[in-house]
Amino acid sequence: MTAATELAPVRGKARIDVLDMMRGFAILGIFFMNIPFQAASTYAQFADIRLLGWSAADQASWATIQILFEGTQRCLLEFLFGAGMMVIATKAMTPDGPVAIADLYMRRTMWLLLFGAIDIFLVLWVGDILSVYAVAGLFLFPFRTLGPRVLLGLGLSFALVTAVGGAIEYSSRASLVGQVTIAQQHKATNTPLTKAEATVLAEWQKKLDRFKLSKEDAKKIADEKKAHQGGALAYAQLMWGQWVEFFWLGGFFWLTVVEAFCAMLIGVAMWKWGIIQGQRSALFYLILGGLAYGFGITARWMGAQEIMAFSPQPKTIWITAEFARLAVGVGHLALFNLLVKSRAGWLILSPFRAAGRTAFSLYYIEQIIGLHILFSPYGFNLWGRFGWAEMTGIAAAMFVGLLVVANIWVRYFAMGPLEWLWRSLSYLKWQPFRHPVAQPG
Repeated sequence: MTAATELAPVRGKARIDVLDMMRGFAILGIFFMNIPFQAASTYAQFADIRLLGWSAADQASWATIQILFEGTQRCLLEFLFGAGMMVIATKAMTPDGPVAIADLYMRRTMWLLLFGAIDIFLVLWVGDILSVYAVAGLFLFPFRTLGPRVLLGLGLSFALVTAVGGAIEYSSRASLVGQVTIAQQHKATNTPLTKAEATVLAEWQKKLDRFKLSKEDAKKIADEKKAHQGGALAYAQLMWGQWVEFFWLGGFFWLTVVEAFCAMLIGVAMWKWGIIQGQRSALFYLILGGLAYGFGITARWMGAQEIMAFSPQPKTIWITAEFARLAVGVGHLALFNLLVKSRAGWLILSPFRAAGRTAFSLYYIEQIIGLHILFSPYGFNLWGRFGWAEMTGIAAAMFVGLLVVANIWVRYFAMGPLEWLWRSLSYLKWQPFRHPVAQPG
C-alpha cells in the first residue's frame, strides 16, 4: 500500500472524544469575547470599558469573562491545533516517513489561510483567528520530532518575554509613583518644586488623562457610529479599516501569531506526554487543574481588580498575563479530562462532541449571526444598544442555541459543511458528507 492511499481523515471510533469536546466548548465560548467587537464600539472599549455600561451586573460580567474566558478559549484551540498536527503527523515521525503526510498538512494549513482571508475580507470579522493559526501552523510541522520538555520550554518563551517586559514596566511605574508621591507632598506644603518634580507631575497627569475620553477617541467613536448607520459599503469599509489599523499596522497580527505558535508547541508537548488526550489518571488531572486554576485564576482576579481601579498605578497583570492565560487554559483542559472519566461528567460534556466536529462551521456561523444579522445596519441593527451584562446574555443564548443545532446536525451529517469542504480540498478527494447508510443483512 502506498503512502498516498493511507491518507484519510480520522473518523468514527478512531477520533478522540475529549478533544472534540474541548474544541466544541472553546469555539462556542469564544463568542463571549467576540461579541463586544460586533455589538458595540471597538474604539469606546479601547478608550474606556465603562463607556459600554458599568452597572453592577456589567462589572460582574466583564470581570468573569476576563478571569475565566478571555484568551483561554483561544488558548484551548491553540493547544488542540498542536495536538491535531500530531494526529496527522504520526506516520511522519521518522526521518523516512511518507512525504505525503507533510504535503497533506501543508495543504490543510494553506487552505485554512484562505478561509481566514475570507473571514476577514468577506465575512468582515476583524478578530479572525483562522489566518493567525494558519500562519503559525506553517512553522509548526518541523517541531513535531522535538522532545516534550524542549517543546514546553520553547512554548513558554513568549510568556517569559512578556513577563520580563511587564516587570520592567512595573518597576518603572512604581518608581514614578514614588516620585509623584514626594512631589505631591511638596506641592501640598507649598514647597517649591524642582524641575524634575514638575516634569514628574506633568507625566502623571497625562496618565490620569488617559482615563478621560479624548477628543480623538470621541471622534473615532462618532465616525464608527456613523458607519453603523450607513449602508453595507460603509460598514464593510469600517471593518476592513479596523483590521488594517489594529491587526496589520498595529502589529497585533504578528504578535498573536507568535502567541499561537508558542501555545501550539505546548499542545504538542502535552500530546506527547499523553495529557491532552486523557491518558493520565484522574488524580493527575485533579492536581494539574488545581495548580493551574490556583495560579491562573488568582493572577487574573488580581489583574481584573487592578484594571477596574482605573488608576495608572503599577499592575501585576503586566507580568503575569500570558502565564495566567496559559494556566487557566490548562485548567480547562484538566477539568475536561477529569470530568470525562466519570459517567456523570461524560453525560454532561458529551453534547460538546457535536460542536467539536462542526467547530469550523460554527465559527463562521457566529460571525455571520453577529456581524450580519444582529448588529449590522442592514440586519436587526442592534449595534450599540447593549452593555457588558446584556452582551454576555446574548453570547450565552448563542452558546446554547448553536450547541443544540450542532447536535441535530451530526445526527444526519458526518461533519459540518465547511469541515467537509476543507477536508475535501486538503485530501484532493470529495469526502463523505452524510453518514453512511447501513446495509441490510
